[in-house]
Amino acid sequence: MSLRAGRISEQIRGEIARLLREETSDPRIGLLTITRVKVSADLGEAIVFWSPLDVNGDVDIEQMAEGLLSATGFVRGRLARSLELRRMPALQFRYDPSIEHGSRTLALLRSLNDGATDESRDEQDGEEA
Repeated sequence: MSLRAGRISEQIRGEIARLLREETSDPRIGLLTITRVKVSADLGEAIVFWSPLDVNGDVDIEQMAEGLLSATGFVRGRLARSLELRRMPALQFRYDPSIEHGSRTLALLRSLNDGATDESRDEQDGEEA
């Protein structure tokens, strides 16, 4: 990715996050984070990767995706006004499961660590007796 595309990606990511937080009212969208934006080389398309913030709760990914699809035109129009680009890239929202995977991995590591800690306590208790 070129320096310019990287800069534009970061501007788009920040502005979309702000727009979704402050200016959208669709209840389907809920709490989410924009993890990254990938802009094509010709700046004609931007893929916006998102992930829900409530990983442990009952989050309906499909419903959130529908809400984002519904808000795409609004978000693109607001971006065109706030960013000074000759041509605003077409937006595509894609679910990014990386935060959920990371959360699961951390939970597994914690459970393994807790198990190892319990075993070492049992061994220490056995030596003292």
